[in-house]
Amino acid sequence: MDPVLVGVIAGLVGLALGVFGVLAFRLSERQRRIVDVESTESVLPEGAAEVLSVVGRAFVVVDAIDGVVRASPAAYAYGLVRGHTLVHTQLLDMTAKVRRDGVILEEQLELPRGPLGKGSIVVQVRAALLGWEYIVLLADDRTEITRTEEIRNDFVANVSHELKTPVGAISLLAEALEVSADDEEAVRRFAKRMHKESARLSALVQDIIELSRLQGANVAQEGRPVDINTVVTEAVDRSLLPAESKNMQIVVGGRVESKVFGDQDLLVTALRNLIDNAIRYSPDNTRIGVGVRAKEGVVAISVTDQGEGLSEEDQERVFERFYRVDAARSRHTGGTGLGLSIVKHVVSNHGGEVTVWSRPGQGSTFTLRLPEMEDLDDETGRPVPMAAAAALSDAGTAASPANAIQGEGVPHAREQGASA
Repeated sequence: MDPVLVGVIAGLVGLALGVFGVLAFRLSERQRRIVDVESTESVLPEGAAEVLSVVGRAFVVVDAIDGVVRASPAAYAYGLVRGHTLVHTQLLDMTAKVRRDGVILEEQLELPRGPLGKGSIVVQVRAALLGWEYIVLLADDRTEITRTEEIRNDFVANVSHELKTPVGAISLLAEALEVSADDEEAVRRFAKRMHKESARLSALVQDIIELSRLQGANVAQEGRPVDINTVVTEAVDRSLLPAESKNMQIVVGGRVESKVFGDQDLLVTALRNLIDNAIRYSPDNTRIGVGVRAKEGVVAISVTDQGEGLSEEDQERVFERFYRVDAARSRHTGGTGLGLSIVKHVVSNHGGEVTVWSRPGQGSTFTLRLPEMEDLDDETGRPVPMAAAAALSDAGTAASPANAIQGEGVPHAREQGASA
């Protein structure tokens, strides 16, 4: 055979073998990379999950890019995590320092409790490396401990001032009774006044006890999924008797399928306070509107009355403890000045807010806004994606007070509120 032809054939065979070898090598490398990726899937160090489940503190485990690998239900309840993300920049700063320096950090932080309102939570956070890839954040709720002294001082000052009025009135009336023992008409009149003042004192003491209980409640640890429709139904049922005594109707409009995380009894108390307030300050033979809706991860409940309305100055202070728009009228209607403060505490403890819309002569409406509950996977502790909680838009066209009273919707740009 021709040597030239033999050389050409040998060259072609060698080239073919070379190409085949290169392709085989690349395929092998690709398969190896796939195996490596699969073998490095996010897995916590052995035993870590079991230990975290019994530490008794809220915890969050993040990976190298601060993605949430695992989190406890309490971490979601505290508002530390939403979806697969750490919410607060302070926590991200801590993980960055731990990752950079390899040290254990511990800080006390005051963080917003939820996406709505001004409610906050004070947490003691400890951050440390977990294995080579992960960082664990342990959080302990210190809100009540850090605020107890401030609350106690403020509360004692307010209570002592408010109790003086009915106690002093009862004392004076008792003296008047003693002096007028022979005057049957005067005795009857003074006894009636004493009965009214004692009822007012009893209501004030009851509200003080309720407010104290709310300040000690830990919704984040003791809360449960709550059906808002049940809350509305129960609150309305409890308010039917005072409404019927004034020949008033309570009209309910709307229904939501989503739930919120919290304490059902506390939410019923808050909504009932709003309804009772609307009844107390509305004329006879009118309507009270209760509207419910859910939008963009937020559940809103509005209570609309047909009362005299509030000025802008009153709206700014109406949620303060013992604040009364008209002190004389409050004494006449039996108001203690604590109802709206109780509402504010309840909603704040649930990570929400309460807003007010009102115009003199046009009635008022209070709106409770609560974040929808975010579901968790019971087996892994990882979040099941859902719509992120966000505040309802304050822009856009709002329903009129008349529509809210008819139960046709919940106003959101014109947030209204019952009188204090």
